[in-house]
Amino acid sequence: MRQYSSALAIVLVMLLGSFSGCLQNSDKEAEVIDENYLPIWDRHTLEWNKDGSYSILQNPGPYTALEVQEAFIEVDTSEVWETGPSQSTVHLSYWLPSNTLEGERVPVIAVISPYFDYGPQGAESTPTNVVGAARGEFIFENFVPHGYAFAQVAVFGTEESSGCFDYRGAGEGLGIHASVEWLGTQEWSNGNVGLYGKSYEGATQWEAAAMGSKYLKTIVPMSGTTALHPLLYKNGSAEARSQIMHMNYFSSTVDYDGDDLDNICPDILEGLFAGPVTYIGGEMDPYMHNYYDERSHIDKAFQNWNGSVYWVQGMQDWNVDPHQVFGGPPGTNWYQAYVDAGFEVRGILGQWGHHYPDQVNSHEGVDPGYGFEALDNMTRWDWAQDLFEWFEYYLQERGPKPSLVAQIQRNDGQWRIEDTWPPSDRDMLTVQLGDCDYDGVFLGGGAPVVGGGQTITIECPDMNPDFDMHISGLATIHLSAVPTFDGGQVFVEMQDAQTGMRIGHATMDVRYHAGGSEPQTVTPGNEVTMMMEFQAIDAIIPAGNGLRFYMTDTGEDYLAPACGAACVLHVLPSMSTFQAPLIERNSVDSLIVP
Repeated sequence: MRQYSSALAIVLVMLLGSFSGCLQNSDKEAEVIDENYLPIWDRHTLEWNKDGSYSILQNPGPYTALEVQEAFIEVDTSEVWETGPSQSTVHLSYWLPSNTLEGERVPVIAVISPYFDYGPQGAESTPTNVVGAARGEFIFENFVPHGYAFAQVAVFGTEESSGCFDYRGAGEGLGIHASVEWLGTQEWSNGNVGLYGKSYEGATQWEAAAMGSKYLKTIVPMSGTTALHPLLYKNGSAEARSQIMHMNYFSSTVDYDGDDLDNICPDILEGLFAGPVTYIGGEMDPYMHNYYDERSHIDKAFQNWNGSVYWVQGMQDWNVDPHQVFGGPPGTNWYQAYVDAGFEVRGILGQWGHHYPDQVNSHEGVDPGYGFEALDNMTRWDWAQDLFEWFEYYLQERGPKPSLVAQIQRNDGQWRIEDTWPPSDRDMLTVQLGDCDYDGVFLGGGAPVVGGGQTITIECPDMNPDFDMHISGLATIHLSAVPTFDGGQVFVEMQDAQTGMRIGHATMDVRYHAGGSEPQTVTPGNEVTMMMEFQAIDAIIPAGNGLRFYMTDTGEDYLAPACGAACVLHVLPSMSTFQAPLIERNSVDSLIVP
């Protein structure tokens, strides 16, 4: 029905266009049916180029790229580092489209990264003046021909940029800000800058937004880190990389010669100690709060910036997980918070891991329960088109305004469009875990135990005997527990009870039982309620299938609790509650994708 409606609308617009002398808005209406802008419901009817490793626009564009140019931007860094250089340089390279030769002013799409000339000597990645593989080639091929400039920017302490390598810190943000300001004020620039990139290159976008440049019109963070502490710690549960993250980056960016002395600042030592101190110290770690607060950017962008966000997130991403988008302080969903604050927000949320929406080679190889069930319908060959329409409106200031919606893929592969995500029309399912079946080791009688090698399985087999259960959002377990130590941890994997398929996971250190990043001392023997929240889920549980909760003291890539086997937790299922947001959607709501 949508295809027929779309076709009818196009015919009507074409008829109205023939009376252009009488209609004020005829130019805008003609623009809506321009071949550059394709209704999302109709894209699956077109042939898309699937020969390469990324998506390609239907219309190749009329312009060519000019020769690469380079710039060195001097930045006053006298107030950001205690012992670092007072003046530092940001190096960037850029390519202009050929229409700038005729005096046209163009917008800029930039990738800001530590990964130029990155890695051990002899195996370094390319410098800024060579179009980067994957993300750079994608922008260069699709957007420069349509009149966009493309820039690649090296953060401080990397490639030919001088100064300290300040991992996600204030100094790095200052250099990023200087590059955005420079790109927005050149004589060939129309003053509109957009940023693109995945992972660290998504984090630099939030760093830029936190600085509030008026030239930064839009960001497209793809599994981009929004804040460092919740990246490495989930309610106090430490990922293994949390102990070495800062130093790993530093060791890969330096050249191991005398010039490296300019890259060493106090934050390097802070980063060395941040992981172990936070992991072991917990509530005894007030100093490291400053370190992590400096490296939290989404909250600062919320206060300082006025731009648009196209959020791209893998729902099965274990590197930069969905909580970077849908988490936040307890009770906060950053995606919805930005929408409610008036930011113009769009999302595309697929069942891929730490990948781009359109890179099929990266999508392959996913495991059952981690995206495999959605694989056949996962890769979005219309991603370039979707992004093009976003950049056209926010950077070129032409074309129809994109709809501010969330494209979400369910765990079985089905795509649909929601006004926001999690959907606002959800109903909460509440299950008292004491009504389910559970087993485990009962040390000393009383309650089953997690920790010291002991696990608990809770099975709720009769939750939905007559209908499919569609979980969409942030499910929770409020787990009543009695610690035996000032410490301890629970990792919960939620499974389909009949098939054993993984649905999602949650984890928490008992010292963070209130949720978030604020620890507190717990007293052995005193009951607490652990306010556990699962990573974002959009999954279907077939009628007749229940849920299973498998509880251990650690899981996947999380570290065991710092207190080891001594800090077991007695879990009280009869005092614990599971809640899941449920929605109802029909097959007619599904989006057919290329």
